[in-house]
Amino acid sequence: MKWTDIASNWAAFVPRITTRWPELNENEVIAIDGNQDAFIAYLASFNDQDMTTAKSEVDEWMMGEQPTDAVMHPTRDNARISASSDNIPAGEDPSDDDRRFGDDTTPQPPVARPD
Repeated sequence: MKWTDIASNWAAFVPRITTRWPELNENEVIAIDGNQDAFIAYLASFNDQDMTTAKSEVDEWMMGEQPTDAVMHPTRDNARISASSDNIPAGEDPSDDDRRFGDDTTPQPPVARPD
């Protein structure tokens, strides 16, 4: 993951940051607003570390998973909806409301069990 992704979706990453570093003040993390240098400096001062150690911790944390809500982006959503049509039956538009087809309220039989 790149810091530009984190900075542009800072609000989505705040819960993940406070989970990784629970001792940090959430309001102060929010106020950093995606500034990498400010976050590293805050982390270093809070944990009484040097900047290199704090940056290493942040780099290690960045190697983890990205939150789902940070991945969603308006410029990519339409492409994902269009790609989902590969799994949609013929005649159904991927962006349509499924209730129109009448199958949302019909319970499905359990998988791998006879009807």
